[in-house]
Amino acid sequence: MRRFGLAIAGLAAALALTACGGGGAGAPTSAAPTTGESSAPAGDTLVGVAMPTQTSERWIADGNAVKEGLEAAGYKVDLQYANDDIPTQTQQVDAMITAGAKVLIIAAIDGTALTSQLQAAADAGIKVIAYDRLIRDSGNVDFYVTFDNYAVGVAQATALLAGMGVTDRDGAKQGTPEKGQNIELFAGSLDDNNAHLFWKGAIDTLQPYFDDGTLVVKSGQTTIEQAATLRWLQETAQKRMEDLLTSTYGGTGEGLKGVLSPYDGLSRGIITALQGVGMGPTITKGLPIVTGQDAEIASVKLIKDDIQSSTIFKDTRNLATQAVTATQAFLSGGTPEANDTETYDNGVKVVPSYLLPVVTVYADNIQKELIDTGYWTAEEVESGVAS
Repeated sequence: MRRFGLAIAGLAAALALTACGGGGAGAPTSAAPTTGESSAPAGDTLVGVAMPTQTSERWIADGNAVKEGLEAAGYKVDLQYANDDIPTQTQQVDAMITAGAKVLIIAAIDGTALTSQLQAAADAGIKVIAYDRLIRDSGNVDFYVTFDNYAVGVAQATALLAGMGVTDRDGAKQGTPEKGQNIELFAGSLDDNNAHLFWKGAIDTLQPYFDDGTLVVKSGQTTIEQAATLRWLQETAQKRMEDLLTSTYGGTGEGLKGVLSPYDGLSRGIITALQGVGMGPTITKGLPIVTGQDAEIASVKLIKDDIQSSTIFKDTRNLATQAVTATQAFLSGGTPEANDTETYDNGVKVVPSYLLPVVTVYADNIQKELIDTGYWTAEEVESGVAS
């Protein structure tokens, strides 16, 4: 995608510094040095990149950024998308191993479905980097690059509370909030480890307001199993919201003040359902507060237009950079630097990880966080379409 051009140019420069013994880019403001001697990569070194789907613009952007970054560093790249089909992804990873990949970068569809592939990779001496989604139940995951996903949940819940006037944007309580404010909860796909971290961060943040009666989940659907959205599908979230409006809110949504949504695609489905029963059409005109994640351009426009309240921006350009840095470390015989060696237990081992920060985007900081940083242009935000 066009907006990655400057990032890739910067990445190439950063990788050149790494080859000279300097640190690789791990975060926007700090370097993530590697251990071991660096050397120029062989031009025939293959890296396999397995992404989950092309139904989300986020994963298309990630795949492109990782591929371009690896190619800028001199590697051959096999980039594959599995269209959210687990057997397809396992076959793709098998093929990468057979083709002689030296490193696999995998954003898993189901974090528990790749055990045999990872064993085959380990047997062949192939390093495995889990990309944004932790791969579970295997001791053959060598490194994990991601964002602070518990913090994402905290940020989403805080944005919901702030939008409803319960707290300020820093999470400080605002006066004496009205009691009994109705909200509903949505979660991601249960086979994605991140969904559980988002949920935990959000519920830990909301729990005091459930306990004191400020917030009420009127439907009673308060477990992650009840709130889950398989494969993160927009249409699934829309259907569940429609069902909740019918069964719990008399088909009108009256009394519903907010919806915790962990992803922009779900948010757009939720908003469609809310507007479909006559709520809104904007927040100013009564639409409930709806959160989000990933700063997808269609949702950024909705935020600008006072329809969606917020989104969590995870700058995947930096995540791609860190994946490339980790790859270089492994291929030079070293070990990537981790900044978290305690949190990400995959059921077999604690996977050394590099976590990147996140930013909450509201209408009044779109310019600063998304346009000024070159992630989206003003024209794209205005149109809601990526160029």
